[in-house]
Amino acid sequence: MNVEAKLLERSGAICELCSSASQLSVYRVPPEESEEADKCVMVCETCRGQLTSTETADPNHWRCLNESMWSSVPAVQVVAWRMLTVLKAEGWPQDLLESLYLEEDVQRWAQSGLAVETEAGDGDTIVATVDSNGTVLSAGDSVTLIKDLTVKGAGFTAKRGTLVKNIALSSNPRHVEGRVNGTLIVLVAEYLKKAN
Repeated sequence: MNVEAKLLERSGAICELCSSASQLSVYRVPPEESEEADKCVMVCETCRGQLTSTETADPNHWRCLNESMWSSVPAVQVVAWRMLTVLKAEGWPQDLLESLYLEEDVQRWAQSGLAVETEAGDGDTIVATVDSNGTVLSAGDSVTLIKDLTVKGAGFTAKRGTLVKNIALSSNPRHVEGRVNGTLIVLVAEYLKKAN
């Protein structure tokens, strides 16, 4: 059975994002290179067009993610998280992002395809540090932990909901530094949420 046949069977012959049944095709979820069914999503022409050109995405079309983001298929979860992140300035996607939980490996996959890049003064491209919702973090920001983190060597667990003020960025865009219980520790950005 080829990938298209597997996806048609998995999806029930509808778009796995918006449930449209017309003009379906296989969409390989970046940055994955393989044509395996678990790395792909069955999408309609409308969804495909907006996935490949997110700057022209119609926010109202993507209200369908309110349903499809709960799919048990990791590839669908990844696409839903990315589109909600792209559209979060609309307001309603931010609420959905806050309720969407992804397993660690799925979260890494989602973030890897949505690297935020900025131009440095010398023309080099640098990757920005982003929190669990894709919000860009800056030095001096306050963040909240979204899960309990065991601090090795310090003998304590930083609890979910702990506010960490005045973070410092590191050379690794996946890590920030901050003080928890008076101890300076390295925190993984994907386990943080920028505080308002």
